[in-house]
Amino acid sequence: MEDPDKLARIVEARMKLKARFEAKMQDTPSVADTRPQGTGKLNRHGMPEVPVGQTITQKWPVLDLGYQPDVDLTRWRLIVDGAVENPVRLTWQDFMALPQTDDTSDFHCVTTWSKLDMRWTGVRLMDLASLVHPRDKATHVLCYGYDTYTTNLSLEEALKPDVLLVHTFEDKPLPQEHGGPVRMITPQLYAWKGAKWIKRIQFLTADQPGFWEERGYSNTAYPWRNDRYS
Repeated sequence: MEDPDKLARIVEARMKLKARFEAKMQDTPSVADTRPQGTGKLNRHGMPEVPVGQTITQKWPVLDLGYQPDVDLTRWRLIVDGAVENPVRLTWQDFMALPQTDDTSDFHCVTTWSKLDMRWTGVRLMDLASLVHPRDKATHVLCYGYDTYTTNLSLEEALKPDVLLVHTFEDKPLPQEHGGPVRMITPQLYAWKGAKWIKRIQFLTADQPGFWEERGYSNTAYPWRNDRYS
């Protein structure tokens, strides 16, 4: 059961973070682009449902680095540290005791497929940030997976309310091949920005490229600008 006092502190910190980054969030291309590229009805952010160059799939293709770690829940840990005032190391029980969010969002892979209306349950990265209190100089996060994968996000992207660390998909535990027990999802960016089998989120005071960014992928990854490669 959630601790009411802890929840109140998280909500208060969440509102402060929201106020701090709200203007930057509203200026990001996946919200504010006046000439987005894509087709179909508008999504909840005012962008075309299917970004340019994407094809809708009913399946959920599996992509990884050739290794799918099997992380038992008793051994799973999530470290949130770096440029924060209160670094934490969470067990599975700690993680599940945080505020849980249900959301339905779309998933856009850089390899040109999109899967729509995916139902998730997880913890908002915003709520994890509220727990650790990022320092004023923090600008980015670097996310690490148990498979050695890394990827970076600016805080104005990472703190959006639909960026979740998900453990449940369609009311079932997230499958191992898709990053279970926990992966990040980034519905307003290409999906490589969401680390599978996540184990650490490091707050940074300067940008630092991750695995694919070092290999020629875009640093920003906006689907409605066809922003795939650098």
